[in-house]
Amino acid sequence: MPDTIDATAALLAAAAPEGPGNTLRIVLLVSIVGAALLAWFLLRGYRTDDTATRTDGDADTGTGTDANSDDNANA
Repeated sequence: MPDTIDATAALLAAAAPEGPGNTLRIVLLVSIVGAALLAWFLLRGYRTDDTATRTDGDADTGTGTDANSDDNANA
């Protein structure tokens, strides 16, 4: 009868994962998702759509001018 302990040890050694495969895959996935969320967060401030809900407390005066334009600036 073959020695099962040696065969099991050889099979386990051959099945051992090599390198940082799963860890590197997780780090890469989290980095990509984080970069996408950061880009969304930074770019949402440059939105010029006046039909969106305004959160600055100003009522819409109906003048048709952009709230971010220079002629509305109080310098």
